[in-house]
Amino acid sequence: MDERMRQRLVIWVAVLASFVSFLDGSIVNVALPSIADDLGGSIETQQWVIDAYLLTLGSLILLAGSLSDAFGRIRVLRLGLVIFGLASVACALAPSAVFLIGARAVQGAGAALLVPSSLALITATFDGPARSRAIGTWTAWTGVAFVVGPPLGGLLVDTVGWRSIFVLNVIPITVTLLLLVRLARLGAPEHAAAGVRIDVLGAVLASLGLAGPVFALIEHGRLGWDHPLVLVPLIGGLLCFAAFLWWQTRAPHPLMPLSLFRTRNFAVGNITTAAVYAAISLGQFIIAVYLQEVGGFSATAAGLATLPLSILSITLSTLFGTLAGRFGPRPFMTIGPLTMGAGFLLMLTVTEPLQFWLQMMPGILLFGLGLSITVAPLTSAILGAVSTAQSGIGSAVNNAVSRVAGLVSIACAGAIIGATLDTDAFHRVAFVTAVLFIAGGLVSFAGIRTPRAALPGPAAPEAVGDASEAASGPAPA
Repeated sequence: MDERMRQRLVIWVAVLASFVSFLDGSIVNVALPSIADDLGGSIETQQWVIDAYLLTLGSLILLAGSLSDAFGRIRVLRLGLVIFGLASVACALAPSAVFLIGARAVQGAGAALLVPSSLALITATFDGPARSRAIGTWTAWTGVAFVVGPPLGGLLVDTVGWRSIFVLNVIPITVTLLLLVRLARLGAPEHAAAGVRIDVLGAVLASLGLAGPVFALIEHGRLGWDHPLVLVPLIGGLLCFAAFLWWQTRAPHPLMPLSLFRTRNFAVGNITTAAVYAAISLGQFIIAVYLQEVGGFSATAAGLATLPLSILSITLSTLFGTLAGRFGPRPFMTIGPLTMGAGFLLMLTVTEPLQFWLQMMPGILLFGLGLSITVAPLTSAILGAVSTAQSGIGSAVNNAVSRVAGLVSIACAGAIIGATLDTDAFHRVAFVTAVLFIAGGLVSFAGIRTPRAALPGPAAPEAVGDASEAASGPAPA
């Protein structure tokens, strides 16, 4: 009985810990115009509110996996919850845009500790088919965050104010901390590994390598490319990132083992991930902001406008994951991004005044359909390309790629939009988003190969097991 209770607690702890991170990522977009109105600032302020979070999250998520191995999943998870909770309170109390951006960066650092530790807790507790079912439960419940986030965020912004979306985080964090206390009483092991070393230099180089170029991409619109405060971070950041890649080939315990990229589907899958998730972040950002600032939507209406996107994704993702297990991921990783690209090309028909149901909703529906077709097969292709022993680091690398891609695309939004967010600017962003999606589909078509487990005829039991487990695994957020 205690063992069954412990397993249930592990699932709920993992779900709630990840849920709060995913909810925050989906709920903030609809609050951006209200935040800018209250605290001041332009499109750069809105970019930084998103990118400060993604910057620390993307640069620290690989380090978080190593910390989880070295110090124990529960201990790191508890630390991440406390950091995320305190930072959420700081966001809610922010007196200025600069303070909010700083608090969002701390919040991202806390989030980086949550997702890898929660998944590692599941993999350390369950084995075999039970592990696949547990990961499937984790995926389904955390996916709810993407459904409830935009409409809930819009409702809170319109009725209570934007600060309430950060206060909301305190509830699931408190519940999760209490569940962790109960889990500890049941004797849940920490699973800390002896002798694990942390690649501190790699973490520092990765963080600086991301921070410098992102700062330059966001601030060049205000300062100009030739300004020292833009040139120095840009060049310094690129040099740090090059040094990070060099160090990963020599580090005894690298954050990102580059040998993983020698596997074709892993390398190509991550290129597709970069293009697709850059487009997803950019597309969701511009839709939420445009509907409010140009379309005249309330925050609640803007949140509800994208609800079909989330519903389609959650409803159909399992189906396409199963089909990818039978027929291989390549056709789905090709058709899915092309469908999303077609959705954003349809949005080029948007005019003023906006006719939402005729000009934008068809594109949103295609976006949701394409997302459903893409995500599970993409995850299956990447995790199926590495051994079971490397699935943890493979998933962490892919998660980092998706976060960094979103970070860079949001940083570039200001350069694409220009001085004013109007319908022409929306068209430019929609077109760039479509191009990124189409590029992801074409890369998949040219580079992805069908694993043996998906070919007709009998397959090795081990291969089938790996493929099915990968298909039920979590998608990068």
